[in-house]
Amino acid sequence: MTALPDWMRPPRPEGWFAEDLDRLPEAPRHTELIDGALVFMMSPQRSWHGRLVTGLTVALMAQAPEGVEVEREMTIRLDARNRPEPDLLLTTAPYHADRTWYDPQDVLLVVEVVSPESAHRDRTVKLRKYADAGIRHYWCIEDEDTLPTVHVYELDKPTGSYAPAGIFRHTLQQTVPFEITLELDKLAPGQPDSHHH
Repeated sequence: MTALPDWMRPPRPEGWFAEDLDRLPEAPRHTELIDGALVFMMSPQRSWHGRLVTGLTVALMAQAPEGVEVEREMTIRLDARNRPEPDLLLTTAPYHADRTWYDPQDVLLVVEVVSPESAHRDRTVKLRKYADAGIRHYWCIEDEDTLPTVHVYELDKPTGSYAPAGIFRHTLQQTVPFEITLELDKLAPGQPDSHHH
């Protein structure tokens, strides 16, 4: 039985709170807080995942209107016990060099690129939490044979939950949260020679 390093011991009996994440210099990058529990990204991210997030970041930055910032790998403080870190988010909050988290009311869109170990959290747990926090738009991107498939969700105000707003392959066109057109297959390189056109 390995002893836990000191930084992994919660600072109080009732566990972790959102602000504790900023006081954990030893924690691995991409540490999230879900229901008061620390969640670490344990396995290395695949190259495809990083390329896709970069491609998406560049494409969205090019299309975002004035007053909308694109951020990758930043946490959102949903409540005292939840501070997930989506792969990408669009926010109306002004850029601040020392910022470490966003308030959900300033977040227009959250994008999670599903990796094998995050699949359950991205498709169920986070889907519900982002909706409960009132974030209007959520994209969950799946890898289908190295081609990204985007599952788009929009907050349904009366029910307070996400309504599926389409599944996009090859091309994505949206008018919300602003006019977005993406050539999905160009966002991440496929396998060499796996797709003949």
